[in-house]
Order: sequence, then structure tokens, then C-alpha cells
Amino acid sequence: MSLRVYYGGTFDPVHAGHLSVACEVRDALGAQVFLVPAADPPHKDATHADAEARARMLDLAIAGEPGLKVDRRELHRDGPSYTVDTLRGLRAELGPEMPLVWMIGGDSLLQLNTWHRWRELFDLAHVLVVARPGSHLEPVAVAAAAAEIEAEIAPRRRPAESLNGAPAGGLAVFPLHRERPESSTELRRRMAAGEPWEAGVPPAVAEYIRRHGLYGVRGVTPASL
Repeated sequence: MSLRVYYGGTFDPVHAGHLSVACEVRDALGAQVFLVPAADPPHKDATHADAEARARMLDLAIAGEPGLKVDRRELHRDGPSYTVDTLRGLRAELGPEMPLVWMIGGDSLLQLNTWHRWRELFDLAHVLVVARPGSHLEPVAVAAAAAEIEAEIAPRRRPAESLNGAPAGGLAVFPLHRERPESSTELRRRMAAGEPWEAGVPPAVAEYIRRHGLYGVRGVTPASL
């Protein structure tokens, strides 16, 4: 049974770093990776492009990439895009035996106890924590920064390669091989300032941004970051 990994975020806009992470997890775990754009993310400020534009940019970004798909379910649901509700919907749809993984960043792990009904996440899926080079997500470091979180995840820690062996309940740290420089915030700043930005996103996404005048872009000449 193929492992299904869900990668949530605003993707505002999707950039090369997002795609690199998705492909690295796909290849390492032999998984299908579903990118899940949030409609109303409860932990972030208002988005800068509307939900359908962000989802369309994801479609363009992953075109031709095997094993990557866009899942729009959060765009079709009213209210905040709580992960626990998304996972409940997936579990109802896919049944109790399918191994499901929700992917988060290392910063999000240290704030996991602020998420809505966060302990229930583990009843519904595994959690895969993507660790940038230099991150300190070993048990001692997490306990020092967020003791309540480490108390919950300590018995759940396991290798990422083992997540396919159960439907839910585990937590694995997935170290990235190299740091990615891209940032949606920095890309938006560059666009607004008229600085080079296009090398940070796939060409089809850059064209979509120009064509629709997103993020304040008007007639920008392609250039490298």
C-alpha cells in the first residue's frame, strides 16, 4: 500500500524550495505527495493571492512531476483550515488502514501544542517533520524548547522509512540534504520592490504571476535571483 504524504501550506506563491522538499520526500519514502493549499490558515496572516490562484500555481508547478498531486479539499470547506479536520476527512474517505502522513516544518513542531486539537492528529495520521540543515530536533532539544510536545511525541518517534508499517500514530524527523534559499515572504518582497525574483519559482508559475498581475508584478523582465 503506497504511503500518502500530505503537505499543507499557503503556497503564496509556491516556489522551488516547496517542490524540492516534496520531491525529496517522495523519492526517499516511495510516497505519493499531495500538496494541500490552505484556504484560511489559522496560524498565518491573510494570504496575498486568493485560494484558487494559489492552487492553480500549484497545478502549474507540479505538471509533469510523477507522484505529486494537488488536493483542494481545504478550499472547499468553510471556516479555518484546521489540519485535524482535513485528516478526519481523509480518514473517512480512505478508511482506517491506509498509512497517512502529515508533513510539517521543524518550526511548526515546536508550536504543535498551539494547533487545534493537536493530540488528535496522531490518532489520524503520522507526522513527518522536515528538518533543515542545522535544525536541532533531537529529544533533548525539543524537550528544552517545548516539554509538553516532547512528552507527547517521545514514544512516537520512529524512522521515516517505517511509517508505512502502520496507519497513524508515529512521528519521524526527515533531514533535508541541503538548505533551500527560497522563501515566499522574500519572493513577495522582491516582486513588490521590482527586484529579480523569477528564478525562485517554476517558469510556468512566473508566467502566471505576470499574466495575472499578482503580488504587485507588472511587466517585470525575467531575471535571475
